[in-house]
Amino acid sequence: MKALAQGRERLSELGLDHAAAVLAETLQSSMREKSDYMTFLLALLDHERGQRQQRNLEVRTKLAHLPYRKTMEEFDFSFQPSIDERQVRELSTMSFVGQQENVILLGPPGVGKSHLAVALGVEAIRQGISVYFVSMTQMMSDLRKAYEENRLERRMRVYLRPKLLIVDEVGYMPLDPVAANLFFHVVSARYERGSLVMTSNKGFGEWGELLGDRVLATAVLDRLLHHAHILNIRGNSYRLKDRIPLSKEA
Repeated sequence: MKALAQGRERLSELGLDHAAAVLAETLQSSMREKSDYMTFLLALLDHERGQRQQRNLEVRTKLAHLPYRKTMEEFDFSFQPSIDERQVRELSTMSFVGQQENVILLGPPGVGKSHLAVALGVEAIRQGISVYFVSMTQMMSDLRKAYEENRLERRMRVYLRPKLLIVDEVGYMPLDPVAANLFFHVVSARYERGSLVMTSNKGFGEWGELLGDRVLATAVLDRLLHHAHILNIRGNSYRLKDRIPLSKEA
């Protein structure tokens, strides 16, 4: 018992707190299985590594500011047959992030755009990729405030630093000239340097009206779509699927 207590103490001194907590359990398991010393040590270190990986995942998820946790496994592809599931699965490998490409999810409200965007964010975090999620309204409000307080360059780092920036709900509110130029600044600064995932209820032909400037909209789309995967989702709303009455047979 004294040796066990000393072992816990030594492990804690080395910062291996989880290994210290499971020392007795791991030792008993090794004795039952008649494991050698190296197998016992590896099992103990695996417990510590697993716990650290879980903590790192939780920290990265918190820093990403995801509004909720939705995974690709939870997405009902059968409800939205317009989506190419194979394409989405390929995007889940995150190869598009390695190539600094973008993903644009288009479609009416409720068809699963935000779910897919968040699910891509979750998968990126699992793979150790830095992620930041923000709605278009939040980002514009934040950058406008920084612009007015003469600290735009410093605040822009929040949106330029992550390898994957997810911007949700582009198009729900029209942008005034200041916001439109700030949006262009973000897209231009990330062009061929970092990936964007965007969701929008507006077709690209409507972006001139959205930004209030067709020339600026062309410049934004030129950079955004140069290396982009576009998913145009056509279908019914998930949120209304249980409320839509089934038609009666004649």
